[in-house]
Amino acid sequence: MTREKIAITLPEEQVAAARQAVAEGRAASVSAYISQALARRNADEEMAEMIAEIYAESGYPTEEDRLWARRALGLES
Repeated sequence: MTREKIAITLPEEQVAAARQAVAEGRAASVSAYISQALARRNADEEMAEMIAEIYAESGYPTEEDRLWARRALGLES
């Protein structure tokens, strides 16, 4: 994968969070942390588009559907 170096400006809290992730070993670098965050954002947007397509084709789940799902997932007693 080709990489390109850019300069960005972020709020101090976000920079601190990225640096903490690196210090804790959750990211190899600040760049890797930001790259992972962008990849998650892209995946979330793709999932939202897919769900919107499903709803457009099949309609939204009914309350009965939601109750069934909650029971199936063990979220209701």
